Amino acid sequence: MYKYLLPVGSKIWQGRIDDEENYEAFRWHQWVQAVDLEEMKVRLDGPLNICFIGFECDQGVQRNKGRIGASSGPDSIRRELANLPCQFTEEVKLFDAGNLMTRHLTLEEAQENLSDLIEKILSLNMFPVVLGGGHEIAYGHYKGLRKSLKRNKLGIVNFDAHLDIRPYPNGGSSGTMFRQIYDDCIAEKNIYGYMCLGVQRRSNTILLFKDAKAMGAKYVFAKDIVKELPYSHMDAFARAHDKLYVTICSDVFAAAFAPGVSAPQTLGLNPESVLQMLKHLIRTRKVMSFDIAEVSPRFDHDKVTSNLAAVMIFAVVNTLAEVRDCLIDFE
Repeated sequence: MYKYLLPVGSKIWQGRIDDEENYEAFRWHQWVQAVDLEEMKVRLDGPLNICFIGFECDQGVQRNKGRIGASSGPDSIRRELANLPCQFTEEVKLFDAGNLMTRHLTLEEAQENLSDLIEKILSLNMFPVVLGGGHEIAYGHYKGLRKSLKRNKLGIVNFDAHLDIRPYPNGGSSGTMFRQIYDDCIAEKNIYGYMCLGVQRRSNTILLFKDAKAMGAKYVFAKDIVKELPYSHMDAFARAHDKLYVTICSDVFAAAFAPGVSAPQTLGLNPESVLQMLKHLIRTRKVMSFDIAEVSPRFDHDKVTSNLAAVMIFAVVNTLAEVRDCLIDFE
C-alpha cells in the first residue's frame, strides 16, 4: 500500500551521546523510533505521539518556476533535529515513518499518497509533523486531514510571503494549493478557512488580493507583524474553527535567517516573531497537524535554514507537550 514510503537510513538520526541510560541527558536521536505505518494496526496510547514523515518532492516548485532543491529538505532537517535535547517526559514518543519518494510519481499522485499517509497517522493517534519538500505539500496534507475530519470546521494557518491562491489551468503547483483547497471546499460544501501570516505586497499581484477577499481568506502583512503580533486576528480565526492545520513556508523568514529557500525574502519575518505566533496557536489546543516546507539545502549556508526549521519543530513539540502536561519543568 505504501510502496513509495521508504525508511530513513540509520545514519540520519545520529548525534552526541552524553549518557546512554539517564533519560534527562537524552537527545532526540536516542528517543526517536522507526515505525512501519503499514504494519501498525492499533491506536497508540499516551498523551503525545509525534510522527515525522518526509515529502521528497519539489515538482510543484518546478511547475511554479521556482528554484528546485527542496526535495532534499527532509533529511537535512532531520540531521538538525537529531541533537535536540529531550525536554518532555518519557510519556512523549517520537516516531519516524520515513520519506515519501516521488521521483516516479506525478505531483498529483504524490499528493494523494501523502493524503493517505496523513489519514493513517491520525488514525493511530499520532500528531503528524511533515518535512518538506516544496509547499505543494500543503494540498496533500490538507486532503489527508479532511479524510480524517469529514465535516469538521478545519482552518488553515499559513506562515508565508505568498498567498498561494493562483489559478491552475495547467495543473497545481507550489503557488496554487489554497485555491485548490477552496475549490474542493466549494465542491464538497465544506467551510473554507484560510489565514496567511507574513504576506509581502511585492510577492502578490493586485488580482490575488482581490481573489483572497472574494474567497473569504484572511491575511496579515509582514510589515504589520513587525509592528505588533496579530494575536487578536489569530484568536478570532481559531474560535471560528474546530481544528487547525499549521503550515510554514520557509520563505516567510528574512533571507538573513533563511537563505536556503525557493524564493528568498530580503525583508521577511524575524524567526522570534513566528515562534511566538506558533506557540500561541498551539496553546489554543486546536492544532492537529504541522508541516514546514521549502527548505532547500542546495542554497543553504552552514545549514542555517535547516537548523531554523528544526527550531520551529522543537517549539511545536515542546509546546504540545506543555499543553498536554508532559513538559519537564527544570527551572
